[in-house]
Amino acid sequence: MKFCTRTWLGLLLVSGLTIGVSQSVLGQEKEHAVSTQTLRKDVQNASADRQANETAIRELLSTEQGQKALRSTGADFKKVNRAVSQLSDEDAARLAAQSRAVEKDIAAGNFSDRDILIVIVCIAALVLIIVAVR
Repeated sequence: MKFCTRTWLGLLLVSGLTIGVSQSVLGQEKEHAVSTQTLRKDVQNASADRQANETAIRELLSTEQGQKALRSTGADFKKVNRAVSQLSDEDAARLAAQSRAVEKDIAAGNFSDRDILIVIVCIAALVLIIVAVR
């Protein structure tokens, strides 16, 4: 009799655990509040934005005027270029917006060479200062 009771209790325990585990697995299959595709797309967009921002900053610093401005301050282009990748996303976005605005003004002829040098030196200095503070 004891053997039969233990067997039934064991079977009951195993079946209870099986049902509990299967319920938890089924619960995980439900759709989350944000789908993985949406998350993946957001990460890809953020990465693309970051890359575009870094490119905008580097393009301004690599122009003839940018190189001239860096040389006039004694800043090393390679050091500034490496520092660009260490900026936070917010800082990179802010400096990229400024870089794009400066490039538009240069293309429109709104700046003298002196103005361009000052602006580019300021952007390079900001990059170095922001990275140094971290």
